[in-house]
Amino acid sequence: MANTIVVYHSGYGHTRRVAEHVAKGANAELVAINEHGDLTEADWAKLNAAHAIIFGAPTYMGNASWQFKKFADASSKIWFTRGWENKIFGGFTNSASLNGDKGCTLAWLSTLAAQHGGIWVSLGLLPSNTKEAKRTDLNNLGGSVGLLVQSPADASVDEIPQGDLDTAVHYGKRVADVAARFSPA
Repeated sequence: MANTIVVYHSGYGHTRRVAEHVAKGANAELVAINEHGDLTEADWAKLNAAHAIIFGAPTYMGNASWQFKKFADASSKIWFTRGWENKIFGGFTNSASLNGDKGCTLAWLSTLAAQHGGIWVSLGLLPSNTKEAKRTDLNNLGGSVGLLVQSPADASVDEIPQGDLDTAVHYGKRVADVAARFSPA
C-alpha cells in the first residue's frame, strides 16, 4: 500500500471538505497548510516520506491561493536535492464558478509536480456532458488534468455538489492505485 498525503490550503473550509473526500478515496493522511502558508517540520517529513502527494488549493484570481504558493516556493529546497523525484502526484482545485479558471490552477499544480520530477495522475474519467447530465454525476465539470470542484460563493461547506465530492473520492482512489503500482513491495 502506498503512503499518500493530501497537502492542501483551504481559505473558507470548502477545499478542506474536498481534501477529506480525496483522502477518503486514497486512504491518505491530510496535511493542512495554515493561514500563513506554513507547514510544521513534522508535516514536511510526512511529505518527504510519502510515495504519493496530492496537492489541493482553492482557485483565487486564476491560480492557487497565496498560502499554497508560499508552500510551493518553500518546496524549492526539496527540489534542489531532487527529494520528491519519481513520486506520484495529483491535484485538485475548488472555486465558486463552474470554470473560474480552475484549469490554470491545475496546470500550475501539475507543473509544480513536474518541476519536482514527479509523475502526474490525470482524473481518468470521461466528462458527464450530455443533456441528461446532473450535478450528481461523476466529473460533471469535465476535468481531465485533475479534479475540478465548484462551491457556489454563497454555499456552506455542506452544499458542495455531491457529484464533485463523489469525483473527489474516485480521484483519491485513482491516485492511490497508481501509486501502489509504482511503490516498492
